[in-house]
Amino acid sequence: MPAARVDAVRDNLDRLLEQSDGGDTTVRPRSRLRAGTSLTVERAIALFIDQLRSRELDVAARRLRSGNRGYYTISSAGHEHNAVLGALLRPTDPAFLHYRSGPFMMARARQVDGCDPVGDTVLSLMAAADDPVSGGRHKVWGSRRLWVVPQTSTIASHVPKATGFAFAHELAAAGGLGADLPVDSVVCCSFGDASSNHATALSGINAARYAFRLGGGVPVLFVCEDNGLGISVRTPRGWISSSFSGRPHLEYVRASGEIDQVWDQVESAIDHCRSSRMPVFLHLPTVRLWGHAGSDVETAYRSSKEIEQDEACDPLLLVARRLLDTGAASPTLLRQIVAAVRGEVDRAVDRYRDRRPLSDRATIMEPIAPFSVDAVTDDAGATTDPQRRAQHFDGQLPEAATAPSRRTLAAAINAALHDELLRRPNAVVFGEDVGRKGGVYHVTAGLQDAFGSRRVFDTLLDETTVLGVAQGAGLRGLLPIAEIQYLAYLHNAIDQLRGEAGSMSFLSAGQFRSPMVVRVASFAYQHGIGGHFHNDNAVGALREIPGLVIAVPSRGADAARMLRGALAMAEIDGRIVCFLEPIALYHTKDLYDDGDGRWLSDYPPPGEWLLPGEVGVYGAEHRDLAIITFGNGVRQALRAARRLADEHRCRARIVDLRWLAPLPVAAISEHATACGRVLVADECRASGGIADTVIAHLVERQFNGPMDAVRSADSYVPLGPSADAVLMSEHEIFDAALKLFER
Repeated sequence: MPAARVDAVRDNLDRLLEQSDGGDTTVRPRSRLRAGTSLTVERAIALFIDQLRSRELDVAARRLRSGNRGYYTISSAGHEHNAVLGALLRPTDPAFLHYRSGPFMMARARQVDGCDPVGDTVLSLMAAADDPVSGGRHKVWGSRRLWVVPQTSTIASHVPKATGFAFAHELAAAGGLGADLPVDSVVCCSFGDASSNHATALSGINAARYAFRLGGGVPVLFVCEDNGLGISVRTPRGWISSSFSGRPHLEYVRASGEIDQVWDQVESAIDHCRSSRMPVFLHLPTVRLWGHAGSDVETAYRSSKEIEQDEACDPLLLVARRLLDTGAASPTLLRQIVAAVRGEVDRAVDRYRDRRPLSDRATIMEPIAPFSVDAVTDDAGATTDPQRRAQHFDGQLPEAATAPSRRTLAAAINAALHDELLRRPNAVVFGEDVGRKGGVYHVTAGLQDAFGSRRVFDTLLDETTVLGVAQGAGLRGLLPIAEIQYLAYLHNAIDQLRGEAGSMSFLSAGQFRSPMVVRVASFAYQHGIGGHFHNDNAVGALREIPGLVIAVPSRGADAARMLRGALAMAEIDGRIVCFLEPIALYHTKDLYDDGDGRWLSDYPPPGEWLLPGEVGVYGAEHRDLAIITFGNGVRQALRAARRLADEHRCRARIVDLRWLAPLPVAAISEHATACGRVLVADECRASGGIADTVIAHLVERQFNGPMDAVRSADSYVPLGPSADAVLMSEHEIFDAALKLFER
């Protein structure tokens, strides 16, 4: 938007105040602005100040950008009435905000002593390293003290998270957890009218209605700030009201008119949400001044008349007129306020003019993947008192929770979940069919009976909601263990990990975290169950998410130890762990021959754990060849290695990576050097697995021994026996290993 347009809007306010008659205010500060409203003169003037602060910060943002000292120009101009929300909601009402929430932040900060929202915003606009929100990593609205969780919120992708938080808040309160927030807190989630059409927004709103229909409290206030535009695309008139009013289990409130009318309507919406614990949709009509962002030229898609009509509805003009018309303020007072606020912003810009951005890689990345090794180790190794364990199960321990016995992968995970839920009162297990049914593969069988439906519960059929609940629960202080039924289904909602949960610590400089362990039934080789949705071997989209831990157990004992380590990382450091469980190995018992039972393993007692970097090694004494693999590949490699030994006297060492992110590169180098030859057996698609990375790592470190890789094809998995044609096999491992051995 050209600077001339910004100056014109600014001049409109100045002109109004200059043309108004002088005189003193005619009502007292604590008087009501009008009969019947709860808005006092004092609070109305405070709102005007906060709205003006936001507006002048928007002006400063454009000036900083034009001087190449600022990096963000998406303004709140025209959305100033969201200051009413900031004033009426408590600082203990968590907020997940739209990017046009400057007025909200100014008003919210007024409620907490010692806040400097103007200075903090200037630092954020400049991407300064001492920005107290993100440490200069991004321009976001957020504050730990004000309970505003940082969001980029570009397409309302934060809505499922906000719903999850509201739902989790009720769970925590019912379980006597989370005393840091009052029981009657509500969650505020704001977004634009265009973003309300996005699948994530609709998922979050639907999930809130669904949960309330089932009898749960979901005190979330959805705030749609409706300026009628999504950059250049118009929202049809009446679309928001027709789309969201009249929906069952969702109270609809429209807040429009004079500032005191908006105040009363917003107050009513908040009170209803707080008392009923139901989701409320607050429709807040606004205008958008100065375009979408500083680089947006509105005249390319809007007429001058349309732009001028919106400028005439400038909230600052409307509030100033209301204060003058009611006698709440004189023109002299308002002119003094304008001069004071402009001076305040100018001084903040001048004070921070020499602040510098982050410049070194280590500091920028510091919040992404924290790893407090000693604390995580202590947490993973903690155990439950045996007597308490027995008392919990009334002396009749279910088979899945008893002490060591030979178990399948699925049974070991089940037992570990029993133990972890028992010793972690904040842990909750949820997903599709995990409760009454006990999971599609019965991995969660018996958990709901043992721990109740508050801690083990079913969700609706929507992976976006599952991950939204996980984020909200983690932010609320619970330890979420979410289940996604199949790896292919995870991709339906991958941005909830990549764009939302994964960026949380980064955007808040570690002040907010989204701890979770996401259990995913994964990979292929399910004979008799066909189709790519149930046999997905794609992990590339996960491996590119910064800081995400990817665990792949292949045997029961490893799974139990790794799950304990994963939960400890989530609990202590707020890490996000995807726990990919090979479906084909869930109930596998045999290794070489039918009935040999050699794929079963003893259930490791509580207190034993595994963490990233720790690999599994079979045949550590063998030095002819290192086969580096994971998941289903471990069993296949062991079978291939037996043939190599029997038929060709080749002794192969099998290295089970266990962790695909971070890759255990030190162990890879160690075993490659010891054996001199390396074969990577990667069951994932050729262009999206780990084989390329393993080989690149070895090349970069000057490993000069023979290397090769066996991968599955770049194909979806077809139905029935045809799957064998595109998936890596033990025969391919055998053939590739033999060629390497002969070199």
